[in-house]
Amino acid sequence: MILRHYKYYIFVSELNETIKNNLLNIYKPNLILNFTISEQNSLKLAKCIIKFCIDHHIPFYILNDIKIAKQLKAHGLFISANNRRIGLSLFQNIKFNLIGSAHNQFEYFVKHRQNCKTIMLSPIFYNNKYSQNQILNPIKFNLISLNWKTNLCALGGINKTNIRKINLTKAMSIGVKSWMYKR
Repeated sequence: MILRHYKYYIFVSELNETIKNNLLNIYKPNLILNFTISEQNSLKLAKCIIKFCIDHHIPFYILNDIKIAKQLKAHGLFISANNRRIGLSLFQNIKFNLIGSAHNQFEYFVKHRQNCKTIMLSPIFYNNKYSQNQILNPIKFNLISLNWKTNLCALGGINKTNIRKINLTKAMSIGVKSWMYKR
């Protein structure tokens, strides 16, 4: 089930027929290339994914690399939670959208100083990456983000059974990863 009033950010590290079909069934998806584009093989894969995005008018974002994002004419840059470079002028005067990822208040302030327009707060639901005590539920999600002055995105463990619980949060968008790999 897809909720139409949310903006969707989809993390992909490959592109196969299942992912293509799932992407085309989502209303206004945004793609985040979830790998570093440094080797020749990954650059070839990135160009294949970008061609698909351009053909289907899907905005795409590059992970943590401003130079490659400019080179590939990306719509924006996704800054991961462990990227804490604040003082550098790299993030200050760029023309495209910045999306950041945060797990707590401190990381939120870092992303806010990096001028991120959307901040993904994770993990809202259980997934294999985080232990049970690290999971935010919709109540903790809202309490942590109570005074945040930015667009908020729910990320982590979102699937077809719990997606309706996102309506209980202040999130304006949803980030998914493993959902795309399922039929």
